[in-house]
Formats: sequence, C-alpha cells, structure tokens
Amino acid sequence: MQVEQFVMAYGAEQDRLRALLPEGYTSLRPVLRINAEVRDGQVGYLEFNTPVEKDGTRGWVNIAHWEKVSFIKEGSTTRFQLPMLEISFTGAGIEGGCPAEKDNCGCYFGDSLRLPELITDNKEYCDCEFTWKIPGGARGKSVGKTLPAFCTEVTKHFPREEFTWKNAARIPCDLVLGTYVVRFERKGESLENL
Repeated sequence: MQVEQFVMAYGAEQDRLRALLPEGYTSLRPVLRINAEVRDGQVGYLEFNTPVEKDGTRGWVNIAHWEKVSFIKEGSTTRFQLPMLEISFTGAGIEGGCPAEKDNCGCYFGDSLRLPELITDNKEYCDCEFTWKIPGGARGKSVGKTLPAFCTEVTKHFPREEFTWKNAARIPCDLVLGTYVVRFERKGESLENL
C-alpha cells in the first residue's frame, strides 16, 4: 500500500493534558499530534495522539481515530475534512531527514500497543492550518519552522476530565510546532483490510 502520511504537532498546556490522561499514563511533552494519511491515493485516515510514558514504555496514546476521511488534493495542498475538524497540509518543497523517533515504542490504542512502523524515507516539510469545528475548539497555523517541546513542571491542578477527543481538542493551540509529509510503502496491508 502506498501511503502519504501527513503529521502536525502543536503545543498545548501540559497540565490540561495531564488532567485528561487515563490512569497509568504520564504526559511526556505539552503536545497534541494529528496524523493524517492518504492510502493508495483513495482512502483518508486520521489519528489524534499525545506523547506518553506507560510502564516504562515511551510512545503515544491515541485519543481518537477516524476511518474513510474525506480529502481533497489541490496542487501541493491536501485538505482533510471531518464534521469536527478541517486540516490542510501544503508541501513546501524542502526535504528533511527521516522522521523516525528514537524513543518511540509505538502508539497505545486502548490497552494495545501498536509498534511503530519502520520508515526510512525522508520527509518533506509542509505548511499547515487546522480548526477543530466545535465550541471552544483549538485552531492554529504553522509559522514556517520546526520548534521543540519540552516537559513542563506542574503549575496548575485541573479537575479530571474524560479522555475524549472533544476535551483534548478544546485545549488551545499555543503554537504549531512542526508539520511534514512522508511518502512510503506500507507492507502487508491492502484497502480491503481497512
């Protein structure tokens, strides 16, 4: 399967992320990430994640994911559209290194850990704009560079909230930290299995 994987990470208040995470998870950085894919040029897919540690394993936890997502390609721009989210990626034509994370052991979907894919292809930097289309939903636009995010000390204690995409999407975007697309072949899957 040929995959175009679009990735955008944005800064979000870490104390609010901590208040959302299920028991046993620790927030690693003040980041929310949207991964969107175009599979074989036909099928859209989208994930919403945040970086965590659980039982000594560092990776991501999936907040929500959506299958068969509508997308439109216009020149170098790919726009994904859901009733609750619109996000667009525009290729900048600038290549970067391989996006593999050294400390990523995978992504938790519920209690199941999916191991990370082996991706060796280089990424292309993108410009990105997104809007969560719900009351109080976050929105943001990239600033043309990649910025780091570091763990912050606890400064506020927020009441526990349910671990839902709506609660996470209402945490304001401080800044879009980075965005790219990587194109690769995913082995072992076909559209019939999705």
